[in-house]
Amino acid sequence: MKPPIERRRTDTGPTPDSVLDLGWGRLIFGQTFTDPDRIAEALEGELPDRRDIAVYVRDPHVVLANAPQEVFLDPSHTYRLELSTYRASRRAQSGFFLRRLTARTDAEAINRIYAARGMVPVPPDFFWSTRDARTVCYFLAEDETTGEILGTITGVDHSRAFNDPERGSSLWCLAVDPQARHAGVGEALVRHLAEYFAARGLAHLDLSVMHDNTQAITLYEKLGFYRVPYFSVKRKNPINETLYTGSDHDETLNPYARIIVREARRRGIRVEVTDGERGFFALSQGGRTIRCRESLSELTSAVAMSICDDKTATRALMEKTGIDVPAEITADAGREAVEAFLAAHARVVVKPARGEQGRGVFVGLTTMEELDHAIEEAGRLCDTVLLEECVEGEDLRLIVINYRLVAAAVRRPPSIIGDGRKTVGELIASQSRRRAAATDGESSIPLDAETLRTLKAGGHDTETVLPAGEELQVRRTANLHTGGTIHDVTDIVHPVLVDAAVRAARAIGIPVTGIDLMVRNPTAPDYRFIEANERPGLANHEPQPTAERFVDLLFPQSMPATVRQAAAETGNPEAHA
Repeated sequence: MKPPIERRRTDTGPTPDSVLDLGWGRLIFGQTFTDPDRIAEALEGELPDRRDIAVYVRDPHVVLANAPQEVFLDPSHTYRLELSTYRASRRAQSGFFLRRLTARTDAEAINRIYAARGMVPVPPDFFWSTRDARTVCYFLAEDETTGEILGTITGVDHSRAFNDPERGSSLWCLAVDPQARHAGVGEALVRHLAEYFAARGLAHLDLSVMHDNTQAITLYEKLGFYRVPYFSVKRKNPINETLYTGSDHDETLNPYARIIVREARRRGIRVEVTDGERGFFALSQGGRTIRCRESLSELTSAVAMSICDDKTATRALMEKTGIDVPAEITADAGREAVEAFLAAHARVVVKPARGEQGRGVFVGLTTMEELDHAIEEAGRLCDTVLLEECVEGEDLRLIVINYRLVAAAVRRPPSIIGDGRKTVGELIASQSRRRAAATDGESSIPLDAETLRTLKAGGHDTETVLPAGEELQVRRTANLHTGGTIHDVTDIVHPVLVDAAVRAARAIGIPVTGIDLMVRNPTAPDYRFIEANERPGLANHEPQPTAERFVDLLFPQSMPATVRQAAAETGNPEAHA
């Protein structure tokens, strides 16, 4: 257990009752407290929407005994790296570089990654005000080509924080963008922080990691960290609830159902999970019960669902409504008609009239041989196969709930970045594992005929070794279930695109939908309608309030009074339900 720090005659000793604010919460250094009561009292000062952590608590059982209803023992392990024996890697990272926080936009990027990882955000002004502090340091990983922030890490110098005679340091908030295509971002950030503190004469680097985070623990042990018996105590609050209440009924649910269930529980709405594996649950409040399958609820009519399910019906309705749609024919129109369609549009999309999650969709076909194969494959999923002109641009998903835009995001096909050592097949497998880990297994890159065709079109196969830094798109479709990535554009999407999405939802008569448009740029008005989805994945759009607006729709009275009043003032009829 963590021994108390003894004062030596040659120094003034550590700062007593030391506390350090990190924006998301405070670090309460337990080894500087002589009275366990004082640790519990310090935790009582936790601010709303923050997560304080009392670390290095020597007698956690005594702290808990003093405030059993207010604090709990954090189920995390503590690991240590001895900086005197640490050895730097000889392998240089490729495609990204590491740097300090230098601009306010960096703070916004860090919070974006925190939100994607379910972490507590930090006020941007706090990042900016502490950017030059020597006690706390922030490092970022930036993509060399795009300038995107890929990951972040925070370090604390204990010597400067509380005059630590052990010359220790700690690592906090290691977070990598779940959609980062570069391998080794997390490892590079940890190594950089370790080398930074080693160069400043510090003795060790500690970190706290959840006991079941096997992926992170594997990385830390690979770098030389070993487990030490130090304990942390946290305060019982809504952020920490799952840590002290144990597992609930959400375990069997996928992320798309789980985000709704948790929002409902937060509001005191009763949840009954009827079939977790398939995403079925029922929500009840005030004598009203609504059954759902993820974001599909009883409020969506069977007619609306049928329209979304049949792409030919959807297209006909959109065309009648005045929504711009791509040219289209069916595969059974005859050989001559298919050949003429290909000649007229040069590049064609083949997809089943019914289906979801990108199955059976082939994009950018240019030859009859490719068309024949795609039609055969799509025909295995649905009797009716569609051929559409291939519209150049990006895939834009707009989430419309109660006929209002809640979120908009550009979806991009999966791609890999070479490192000069691994084959394309190995890079795809590695990228697929990262996507699966970041999405609870919901997203991965299948090594199927479509992937192989895309590689071949780019002059590669699975045995090709990509040069370091070279990017290769490995599929044409941007569907998230097949490894695509999603990038929020809610704040910049053009009003014409928003209007098209809302009009499409109203034409179908569907209260919750994901409208897919092909656009050249989300800030421009040009588009083509692709399809409407009756069960969009709301979890893909965090931190936009998709789950909140979904539950607002189902149970308007569960909204805070101020929100209901604002909705009523803007003419939302559901606010009066």
